[in-house]
Amino acid sequence: MITKAMIEEFLAQRTLAIVGVSRTNKNKFGNAAFKDLKEKGYKMFIVHPSGEVIEGQQSYTIFKALPEPVGGVLVVVPPAQAVKVVQEAHEAGISRIWLQQGAESREAIQFCQDNGMSVVYGKCIMMFAQPMKFFHKPHKWVMGVLGQLPK
Repeated sequence: MITKAMIEEFLAQRTLAIVGVSRTNKNKFGNAAFKDLKEKGYKMFIVHPSGEVIEGQQSYTIFKALPEPVGGVLVVVPPAQAVKVVQEAHEAGISRIWLQQGAESREAIQFCQDNGMSVVYGKCIMMFAQPMKFFHKPHKWVMGVLGQLPK
């Protein structure tokens, strides 16, 4: 079960890595999340197999190549790729994972749980990272009314 405390702990990490920022399609969710979290004051590092500059920032091919430790990883890749990402994060000593909606797989979630990693899944990070954009507020309100917010 995902708790409010798990979400708050992840978001309290002000330095994060993100996997799933596209080099070619700037309209992908990973790109939007990267830009939005940077605007909110998070220090963001892109992990991408190309190691190219993406969204005006150098990317890194592996977690161990990051220039400084990160407090968590936002995963925005297809579910089939997510398990490899969480395994590599674990190998790099990263213990907080956020599997963005659409990235979660049973295998990735199980790997995190089996290895003592905190894993948030089934939730959109943009609904919880503050300050929240206007268009997310009504959606979060409805979730609250329906009792679908973590406690």
